[in-house]
Amino acid sequence: MYPLPMLEPGVYPAAVTPMTAQGEVDEPSVARLLAYFEAARCKGVVLAGTNGEGPSLSAYEKRDLLRLANTCKGRLELVLGIATPSLDEASWSCEQAAKNGAVAVLVMPPSYFRTATEDGIAEWFTTLADKSPTPILAYNFPKMTGFTMSPAFIALLAAHPNIIGFKDSSGEPANLTTYRLHGEGAAPAAPRDRRLFVGDETLLLDALTNGWTGTISGAANCIPQWLSQIVKGRDETKFATALPVIKAIRAQPQPATNKAVLHALGVISTPHPRLPLKAADPSPVLEAMATHLGISPANLAL
Repeated sequence: MYPLPMLEPGVYPAAVTPMTAQGEVDEPSVARLLAYFEAARCKGVVLAGTNGEGPSLSAYEKRDLLRLANTCKGRLELVLGIATPSLDEASWSCEQAAKNGAVAVLVMPPSYFRTATEDGIAEWFTTLADKSPTPILAYNFPKMTGFTMSPAFIALLAAHPNIIGFKDSSGEPANLTTYRLHGEGAAPAAPRDRRLFVGDETLLLDALTNGWTGTISGAANCIPQWLSQIVKGRDETKFATALPVIKAIRAQPQPATNKAVLHALGVISTPHPRLPLKAADPSPVLEAMATHLGISPANLAL
């Protein structure tokens, strides 16, 4: 018997992981960041994902980050990012997620073995889903993993009762329809009871129109309140206003720029990413935020 799916429709920031100058997780900044997201009416937050520098965090650090977030999450739903080709490590992380307050895990395909077949990757996911006490969101991000989840692959995973949905960061507009409907007159790839989250915020309104749940968003680190309003109201005017800012955010190196912006806004204490990433200049994003949305360090009330 698998847990009932959670994850209400809305915005789930793909949160940065605040670091000290020494490269350790900055606990006070984590608490401020979650309060910032909650005040912006986000529904939840993804920890230790791509924007959270998950591949640079040990499995133990991810567990401890989740434990910390669980003490200061407020009303936010917590999702833990998992990106490892080790089935045992992924299974352990799913167990830790269940023990420490996560309602779901966001799982990338195992990406090291580029000769792995689609059947092998599907079996990896279903084996993990069989073991996991935490519901799974499968994560399509071909740019990072080298593997593309086809509509047929989505349909195969969606047949498992513990795989409750998907995040798509491919940037492919066609997926907005093919992931929900698999071919002309065919059964849906992802049935209506499965969550679908878009990662490319430029596609957000189209995704919502096609019945998607919301967004797991890197840009939500910088403009969470705007994205929350767009999702809640399906607001075309707000989306058009925010679009130049979304594009400015996506054009800069991430997650370093998101960290630099959050530091400039006073949300986190330092802008430092963990090596091998280096610090970024937030100026292009800050200028776009001030010009189009009226958001700046001087007028943001925290």
